[in-house]
Amino acid sequence: MAVEIKICLGTMCYVAGNSDIKNIKNILEEKYGNKIKIVKTACMGLCSNEWKTHNAPHVKINDKVLSNCTLEKIFEIIDEII
Repeated sequence: MAVEIKICLGTMCYVAGNSDIKNIKNILEEKYGNKIKIVKTACMGLCSNEWKTHNAPHVKINDKVLSNCTLEKIFEIIDEII
């Protein structure tokens, strides 16, 4: 079973860090091979309109939403699943 990673590229998430996360495809493929599927998405609607509570960037791994996402969080969740 492949792990699906949806990377939100909506404005808030892109500016808050997903602009860097979207470039990790090669790293993930090298580490996990064909066990992952990366999907770049438009806004997933997970941010609040209030700047202080937006919790961006967001990434969705299978059905789990990661807020304030970092590369380390992505690796941790994938390792738990695999």
